[in-house]
Amino acid sequence: MAFFGVVPCGGHAHQCAHLLRAGVSVGTNRSLHVTSRFAVKEYYEVVVVGGGAGGISMGARMKRKVGAGKVAIIEPSETHYYQPMWTLVGGGAKKLASSARPTASVIPSGVKWIKSEVKSFDPDNNSIRIGDDKEISYKYLIIALGIKLQFEKVKGLPEAFNYPKIGSNYSVKTVDKTWRALQDFKKGNAIFTFPNTPVKCAGAPQKIMYLSEEYLRKNGKRSDANFLFNTSLGAIFGVKKYADALLEIIKKRDITVNFRHNLIEVRPEKQEAVFENLDKPGETKVFQYEMLHVTPPMGPQDVLVNSPVADAGGWVDVDKETLQHKKYPNVFGIGDCTNLPTSKTAAAVAAQSGVLDKTISLVMKSQKSSAKYDGYTSCPLVTGYSKVILAEFDYNQQPLETFPIDQSKERWSMYHMKADMMPFLYWNLLLTGYWGGPAPYRKIMHLGMK
Repeated sequence: MAFFGVVPCGGHAHQCAHLLRAGVSVGTNRSLHVTSRFAVKEYYEVVVVGGGAGGISMGARMKRKVGAGKVAIIEPSETHYYQPMWTLVGGGAKKLASSARPTASVIPSGVKWIKSEVKSFDPDNNSIRIGDDKEISYKYLIIALGIKLQFEKVKGLPEAFNYPKIGSNYSVKTVDKTWRALQDFKKGNAIFTFPNTPVKCAGAPQKIMYLSEEYLRKNGKRSDANFLFNTSLGAIFGVKKYADALLEIIKKRDITVNFRHNLIEVRPEKQEAVFENLDKPGETKVFQYEMLHVTPPMGPQDVLVNSPVADAGGWVDVDKETLQHKKYPNVFGIGDCTNLPTSKTAAAVAAQSGVLDKTISLVMKSQKSSAKYDGYTSCPLVTGYSKVILAEFDYNQQPLETFPIDQSKERWSMYHMKADMMPFLYWNLLLTGYWGGPAPYRKIMHLGMK
């Protein structure tokens, strides 16, 4: 693989052409700042920061667009995980190992893997700094850094995971502990939490609750279990069509929901969880637990907070339709690290990747992007070991469904898609940059009527 900018120019004029570029128009009021440099630096036409779903997918797409050796992905992790599978791992329906592959195996051929962390962004000079104080320059930058788990914001965590009866499907280190806590359940409260922060896959905190309820029922322990969903939110789900269906399931299966309850402390030696009442500041309540599933607080990656590419909250500041940065036209964002006002899911990343591919293609031709992301996201709401409600919706919290059926109904076919088909699509089509999400039936019908 070519390693740009680390050899003398000599007969490699194409490798040093970046030193001569200046002010390329992109159809906005701002120009690309490609500054001439006397020192030779490591340079790539496209740099992708982050090797998750969005980063790998865009790396593959960009390599096909600009050629081998001209794209780099910066990612420190040795292992890539298909995280949507962790709901089923925590419920004992899948093995953790089946969600993992070596990062080297998913880096697209012809793309340089830089195994390092990003330390800082300097978009005014089209460069980033990585480990060992090394500088990487670029013509185009795609930020796909994901979201940061913040267990430490709950008093007693993450240390409490050293005790039994507590787990979390959100971390590779704790997902197996969920399954262990479920198997070891004897009698008492089974509590499932939802934090007072943005989260990835907002349906996951209750998916494991439904699996756990079915597991205990099938194993003759349901009568000894009191199921509690303590959520910081004021509704069970953001889209009314699916919320109504979930509330019916909750009622039928005798699950208690405590809205506006936020976990602030875990006392594992006493098996106690402390919640604050968000509607009554200063009021707290202690719950005993026999099983506790924690959805941790989450936030932007540290390197983004207070960086020039982030908004005031620390999220990459992009246009919600084009995914192009609002200030730097040669910078783009995708996935959980952005401030896009939609649910943070792998399905959203798939849809965003198709739009971003079109956006960058036009920017590279000095044209203004006409591609528009409508906020499409999806949450396969697992309600049992053979049932799923497939929620799909847009920025306006309106259903945007793939199939010409009522997707608010629990279906075995949707479970099969979640458990078996989606992993195949992920590894073979999304990560290779060939899948830009489904073409929702409702959208097709709408376009057909125009």
